[in-house]
Amino acid sequence: MYNGIGLQTAHGSSTNGYTQSNKFFVKPKKNTVLTGNSGEQSITDVSRKPNKDILEHDRKRQIELKLVVLEDKLVDQGYSDEEIAENLKEARRPLEVSEDQPPQQ
Repeated sequence: MYNGIGLQTAHGSSTNGYTQSNKFFVKPKKNTVLTGNSGEQSITDVSRKPNKDILEHDRKRQIELKLVVLEDKLVDQGYSDEEIAENLKEARRPLEVSEDQPPQQ
């Protein structure tokens, strides 16, 4: 047994009792920042900015999800394929326009 990990005895366990460390564990990175005039370094957790591509992809997924839900409702109500396509086209325009513009303050 090593640091509370592993078997107390290998007898009857069908193993040799050897414990290995996890080679794939990645420790979180710490960023060092200079503080003040003293030049000391302190370790802080600096938050990263969100990736714009990922945010854009998520926004598009939300739009498509709303349109799929609308399409299911229209199919259940018995609309024809042409009517559904037209309604989806009309519903897509305000969703894409409102999402592209930043909120006004």
